[in-house]
Amino acid sequence: MPRIIPCLDVRHGRVVKGVRFEELADSGDPVILASQYADQGADEIVWLDIAATIEEAQLSLNLIAQARALLAIPLTVGGGIRSLAHVEQLLAHGADKVSINSFALSHPDIIAEIAYRWGSQCVVVAIDARREADHYQVYKNGGRLRTDWELGEWLRTAQDQGAGEFLLTSMDRDGTQAGYDLAMLQYAQKHVARPIIASGGAGSAADVLQALKAGQHAVLLASLLHQGKTTIAALKSYLIQEGVSVRWPV
Repeated sequence: MPRIIPCLDVRHGRVVKGVRFEELADSGDPVILASQYADQGADEIVWLDIAATIEEAQLSLNLIAQARALLAIPLTVGGGIRSLAHVEQLLAHGADKVSINSFALSHPDIIAEIAYRWGSQCVVVAIDARREADHYQVYKNGGRLRTDWELGEWLRTAQDQGAGEFLLTSMDRDGTQAGYDLAMLQYAQKHVARPIIASGGAGSAADVLQALKAGQHAVLLASLLHQGKTTIAALKSYLIQEGVSVRWPV
């Protein structure tokens, strides 16, 4: 069944959200929000510490452990991962999967190392990309630095290294609530067989429905939930009415 996944962008212990990676505004306590979204019926939680990459700060391991204690659903944690020791630390504090982005772009072999030790299902490769002329370019460090990787090329490389799934964010749509970038997502689907989590642009339940009917395995939600425009339960109820099978909140 498709997964509905709230995303918590965490900076210095608080959830923040902006538009196209800029103008970040406070959205609440990550532990409280993770618990609330789980109670509403979220299938997973993605926790991305954006300060860990941009500012080379340490991940809030105590907060991750607090969230884990309240959750009965998978927790994916990312932000600034640069070593197997870092991954081991996150897993020890409650992460079920790790999301790796910037470091892997210059050290693709870390994907293979994580997959070899803990299994491909443990590795979520996050990708931030935007359209440039006739192609999609990959960026790193929270969208601040352009890389030499074209999206399709990086997807294939990461899959070959052992990525279990991909978290693909459209930088053009992030925080705009203008709908997912379906063209980019369809392009990505042509290059890899592993699941892709659609991220960036959800502004309504109709946007989520459109993405799922276009073949996405999972959708990531942030602004739509943080701003109280809907709840996971209301969204799933709508999807069921529209003929989409989802896990119903317990």
